[in-house]
Amino acid sequence: MGHTRKTEEQPERQLWEQLDKVRAGMLGIEGSHSHMQPMAHQSDKDGEARLWFFTSRASDLFRELSGGAHAHFCIISKDQNYHACLMGDLHENRDRGKIEQYWNDQVAAWWPTRNDPDIALLEFDLLDAAMWASTRNPIRHAWEIRKARNSEQQPDLGPRARLDFAAPGGSPAREEVDKNH
Repeated sequence: MGHTRKTEEQPERQLWEQLDKVRAGMLGIEGSHSHMQPMAHQSDKDGEARLWFFTSRASDLFRELSGGAHAHFCIISKDQNYHACLMGDLHENRDRGKIEQYWNDQVAAWWPTRNDPDIALLEFDLLDAAMWASTRNPIRHAWEIRKARNSEQQPDLGPRARLDFAAPGGSPAREEVDKNH
């Protein structure tokens, strides 16, 4: 199933698959005067709508977090035909068991030990996400651009979907898919 069809039919499944495929995205705190920064994420192993990040307590991101904040995390697929922006609440999680659970070789490259006092584990509880998918076919893409230049309609480059993770009932509410993002 291609990116565009899956965005229309299975946007939540596709989002988690894409999160598993990319190594990092850009994380930033809403209202901050700092730029978003590249961060490696880990999906929640318990199946919750949550991501985890390790960071340094000395980082700008951690200093601006000050107990908790609303944040955005953006990813782009390797082939650049899938984009997602996730919004949620970001805060430090001091549970040592969670540090053990999410510790891996990539994290170990930054800190010599799991007990390093500089380590901060950030918990990102998702509220919603928006996804955009475009066709992989360069001929179709060029055709849509050309067609739009010669008419008053916008090019159909693929669908856009939105998920609301804060919806009652535990599973995300899927909002209308817009096929002409």
